[in-house]
Amino acid sequence: MNTIPTVRTGAAQRLAALAETALGGPLPLRLRAWDGSEAGPTGGPVVVVRSRRALRRLLWQPGELGLAQAYVTGEIDVEGDLAQGLRAMWAAARERRLHPPRLGLAGLVRATGTAALLGAAGPRPPAPASQARLRGGLHSRARDRAAISHHYDLSNDFYRLLLDETMAYSCGYWTGDEPDLTPAEAQLAKLELICRKLALTPGARLLDIGCGWGSLTLYAAQQYKAQVTAVTLAKEQAAHVREQVAERGMEHLVEVVCQDYRDITGGAYDAVSTVEMGEHVGDAEYPAFAAALYRLVRPRGRVLVQQMSRGTKAPGGGTFIEAYIAPDMHMRPLGETVALLEEAGLEVRSTESLREHYVRTVAAWHRTLEDRWKDFVRLVGEETARVWRLYLVGAALAFEERRMGVDQILSVRPTPGGDAGMPATPRDWYAGPDRP
Repeated sequence: MNTIPTVRTGAAQRLAALAETALGGPLPLRLRAWDGSEAGPTGGPVVVVRSRRALRRLLWQPGELGLAQAYVTGEIDVEGDLAQGLRAMWAAARERRLHPPRLGLAGLVRATGTAALLGAAGPRPPAPASQARLRGGLHSRARDRAAISHHYDLSNDFYRLLLDETMAYSCGYWTGDEPDLTPAEAQLAKLELICRKLALTPGARLLDIGCGWGSLTLYAAQQYKAQVTAVTLAKEQAAHVREQVAERGMEHLVEVVCQDYRDITGGAYDAVSTVEMGEHVGDAEYPAFAAALYRLVRPRGRVLVQQMSRGTKAPGGGTFIEAYIAPDMHMRPLGETVALLEEAGLEVRSTESLREHYVRTVAAWHRTLEDRWKDFVRLVGEETARVWRLYLVGAALAFEERRMGVDQILSVRPTPGGDAGMPATPRDWYAGPDRP
C-alpha cells in the first residue's frame, strides 16, 4: 500500500503521529482531520475526525470504548466501507502486532500537549446517551433486569423493522448456498432443527428460557402442539408474545411468564431450551444456571443450549458491546460451557457450531439496517442507529474471523441408573415425529 508524502503541519499529521505511538506501529488506514489535512496510507476507507471533541474524548478514554463513543456521536466517521476499515484494523493488529490504543506517561504528556496545540484540551466529554448506565451488584436481579431492558426493550417497532417476520433475534440456520434463501427461511430451519433435537411431540412440556419475541415458543406450539412455558425478563417481549398467542388462538398451549430464570419453580419438563440467553447469565452465576437446567428437566428429558462463545485467546464481546448492546455479557470457549453443563449432571450428547451461519444472519440484519436507514433514524435517532451499524458490522467480522462463535449444545438428564433414553445415532435423534 503506497503512502502520499506529506509535511507534518496539519492536524491529521499530528494526530497520525499520536496514533502511531498509541498503536505501536504505522497507521493501517488513512486519516482526515477537521481542517482538511490527511495522513496515512491510501487506497482504502478513510477515518474522518470531524471535530476536536473527538481528540479530547480519546485523550480521556483511549481504546475501543473511546473510539466507539466518538463514532456513535458522529465525531468520527468512516468514509467508505466500514467493514473493510475494521477488517484492515484487525489484519494490521495481527500482521504488524499493533496493540489496542494505549498511552504511557510520556505518551500522555505528549498527547495532552498536542491536544492543547490543536485547541482540543478540556474536560472529559460526557458518555453518549445510548451508553448503558447500570447500577447495583453484578448480576443481581435488579441489575440483570435493567441490562436486558437496555437492549431488548428498545421497542418492538425497532425489532419489527430490523428482523424478518419470524421475529427471531438469534442465529439462523442456512441449509444451503442458494442465493434466494431468505433470512426467514433460515430462521424457520433453525426452529425446526431445535424442535427435532428436543424430540418434541404433541403435549410435550417445553420450557423456553429467554424466549425473546417468541419465535421458538410459537413454532413449537403451532407446529408440534407442545405445551410451552415461555420466560423472559423483557416486558416488551412478553407483551409481543402474548399478543401473538392470542392472535393465533393458542392460549391453551402457551403460558408467557415475565420473570428471572432464578425464580422459575416446578420442574419435570420434557424439554428445556435456552437460545442465546446464557451469555447474559454471568461467569460466577453460570454453575447455578446449569444446575437450574438440570433441575427443571425430567430424567431422560433433553436440554438445548444455543449460546455464543469466544475463541480461547479472544476477548469475546469487548468493551463496546458490553457498554452499548449487552451489558454484563460473558462469553467463554465452548469447552468450558460443556464442562459446566456436565458438572451440573447433564450429559452432553452433541455440539454443533453455527459460526458461519451467524455471519450470514448478521449480514442480513445489516442490509436491512442500511436499506431502511432513514426509517431507523426516524424511529430511534441517528446516534442509536449508528450504534447498531457499528454493532452489526463488528459482530459479522468477529464471527467471520473466529473471535466469536455460536454453538448448539444438546444434552440430556440421565436417570440415576444412567439411562439417557437417546436413540443410537444422531440421525435418529433429529428424525422428528410425524406432524400432528
